[in-house]
Amino acid sequence: MALIPSQVLRVAILLAYFSILCHYKALDMPAHQTYGGSWKFLTFIDLVIQAVFFGLCVLIDVSCLLTNGGDAREQEKQLRKLIALRDWMMAVLAFPVGAFVVVTFWSLYMYDRELVYPKLLDNFIPQWLNHGMHTTILPFVLIEMRTTHHRYPSRPWGLAAVGSFGVGYILWTCWVHQVTGVWVYPVLERITPMARVAFFSAMMAVIAVFYVLGEILNNYIWNHTHTEKVKGE
Repeated sequence: MALIPSQVLRVAILLAYFSILCHYKALDMPAHQTYGGSWKFLTFIDLVIQAVFFGLCVLIDVSCLLTNGGDAREQEKQLRKLIALRDWMMAVLAFPVGAFVVVTFWSLYMYDRELVYPKLLDNFIPQWLNHGMHTTILPFVLIEMRTTHHRYPSRPWGLAAVGSFGVGYILWTCWVHQVTGVWVYPVLERITPMARVAFFSAMMAVIAVFYVLGEILNNYIWNHTHTEKVKGE
């Protein structure tokens, strides 16, 4: 039996994301006042994705409690749709985008922080908020994966969906540069146009790898759990 019910964990994680988003939006940063605002940063987009995802998880928990023991077929039908949406978000957005943000941010940070998170930002963003945006995302989504079985779509459809998200964000980044003349991330300012193409291609490959990794990890966790239950019977 879990020490903390999964429903309580989801509520706590959702509240944590609300706190992080509120503190982030309250920052008086020059970048927030320019074209695209916070929405030009993948970190902020991912925070919104995670908050919406865990909000959906909490909504499903509440709906399960309300429909438990009832005979409302229409409610159960709507609940199944919410669960399908939750599973799709986990597969296509919450895990691959969250893992991508954490791994790529800290990899670039350790190589040369000026490429992704200039030291100037320390004057605006406290350390706890930085970790809330770039570190705790992965543990939170892994907790959700461990406590709930999520059904993944077929791999081609899943890769197509996550690829569409990646291409959409790249096009958005290029559009922001077209309008402002400034790249969202300092690393893009320091490389040649051909190197940018290679960089974007590599990032697309990385997020696809994270999608497949999430699928494999989800299947391993729940196949392993099912096997243990069978052996224990």
